[in-house]
Amino acid sequence: MTDRGAKMQIVEKHVSSGRGEVFDLDEFLARPLYAHLAHSSTGGPRESPVWFSWDGEFIWIIGGSTFPANLRHDPRCALGIVDWDSATGKSHHVAIRGRAEVMPFDLNIAKAILRRYFGPDESRWDPRFDYSIAANHTDDTLVRITRETVVMRDQSYKVS
Repeated sequence: MTDRGAKMQIVEKHVSSGRGEVFDLDEFLARPLYAHLAHSSTGGPRESPVWFSWDGEFIWIIGGSTFPANLRHDPRCALGIVDWDSATGKSHHVAIRGRAEVMPFDLNIAKAILRRYFGPDESRWDPRFDYSIAANHTDDTLVRITRETVVMRDQSYKVS
């Protein structure tokens, strides 16, 4: 596992069956999964499903105007990411706590995130994600999350 983030600490690595090693964190974060971003707002706790990219040091998320504004006010956040397959019994979970920094929009990072979910052929992407039409994306930012703690759990089970 890459550990360039100086403050990151894995506080738990657990396989519920008690057998074998837990999955590889870098490989898990390379999967095109949804993350659930938990953060605070003036109206209370919030949760936002997000696409993300992991560069080996930071987690990157494309942000509009709502959750980035909340993160500017209070950068503490958490991500929950689950890869579950009922057919095989695979159940992998990663929880990350850290601090978010709202950054200016960067087309290259945004495209790296979108390639994970839509593939490399940009002509096949939904037009809502065409960042060449700048007028459609004037509020977009990037959120960079620095990991502080990580929990990794393999809760896979035998399918009957």
